[in-house]
Amino acid sequence: MLALLLAALAWHAPARAADAAFTQFLASLWPQAQAAGVSRETFERETRGLEPDYKLPDLVLSGRPATGASAQAEFVQVPANYVKESTIARLAAEGQRLMQKHRAALDHIESRFGVPAPMVLALWGRETDYGRYTSPHDTLRVVATQAYVGRRKEQYRDEFIFALKILDDGVVTRKDFRSSWAGATGLTQFLPSEYYKHGVDLDGDGRVDIWHSVPDALASAAKQLADKGWQPGVRWAYEVRAPANADCTLGVPEVQRPIGEWQRAGFAPVQRLSAAEQAQPASLLQPEGNYGPSFLTTKNYFVIKQYNFSDLYVLFVGHLSDRMVNPQRFATPWTASTQLRTKSVEAMQKHLAGLGLYTDKIDGKAGMLTRAALGAYQKSAGLKVDCWPSEAVLQSMGAAR
Repeated sequence: MLALLLAALAWHAPARAADAAFTQFLASLWPQAQAAGVSRETFERETRGLEPDYKLPDLVLSGRPATGASAQAEFVQVPANYVKESTIARLAAEGQRLMQKHRAALDHIESRFGVPAPMVLALWGRETDYGRYTSPHDTLRVVATQAYVGRRKEQYRDEFIFALKILDDGVVTRKDFRSSWAGATGLTQFLPSEYYKHGVDLDGDGRVDIWHSVPDALASAAKQLADKGWQPGVRWAYEVRAPANADCTLGVPEVQRPIGEWQRAGFAPVQRLSAAEQAQPASLLQPEGNYGPSFLTTKNYFVIKQYNFSDLYVLFVGHLSDRMVNPQRFATPWTASTQLRTKSVEAMQKHLAGLGLYTDKIDGKAGMLTRAALGAYQKSAGLKVDCWPSEAVLQSMGAAR
């Protein structure tokens, strides 16, 4: 019995020590908070008894691998599951209703920021299901934990200070200050720093309230897009039918051509385009490599990507915005049935990096650059070139080592 008790004490002692270190870490941030204008009263009140949440994704804990990538649906689901037709149809129908309900605010937003109503509503729909989804975490605890043991400590130290400032300014109560595991908060999911960069008081009540005021939240989302380079009157992307001999390794942001040039190379737009649209520069996007739908993406695609870096996220938001005004589904169906898990994609990225084919982050996320590098590997290895991270290609890399 004594042995069990001693074992239990030994198990809990590191946690207590870590939490004491966490308290000291928070105290060390007071000068930065003070410089940002946070009162001592708010700092002490909000940090008193604050504990880290070691169950969050994206942490680097001593003796354990970094966590979190596998929890992000954008990077582990096949497109058909992420951009699910039943979900898109439901959100599009609801978006049409909300477009009428909030017409005055949306018209004001579009005239001021150049972002059309369907796009703003699509962000709201994807982020919080038009406000029906309640974020599960205490924002301050999240950003404090990420600042302490996250993979992006410096960024989250700033987010922690901005979170304290939000509470000090009294724009939201701690109870309502809920967020995702990454600290995104409000109806349209802003990081605390983004609240101060892009927040808009559209309803004119004297404060920016992205948690309860739909006009404020939608206007703030539109301003964020505008601040990041949104081009009024330009679509986010055009679906095209790719030729049978399409080179999927061209699907990177750096390869930009006028849409008309892509057309002459055999990429046929699903819809008729004007001369002005054909002149627009665009990049090729093939989320399933040579399988599934293909798109020519404009600058606005990459502006949305700054809101959330995932290609599937942008695809969801862009398609949802289209469906609010046009019932047309994707012309080409999705075909992939499985997606490699994060660790397998990481192994693939490391192998590609070792060959000099991949120079981006080793993060287990099969985005544009990973798919293009994979296609280059398939070319060099004499494999079928489809730019899709399959188990067969992973096994080929294993055999090559």
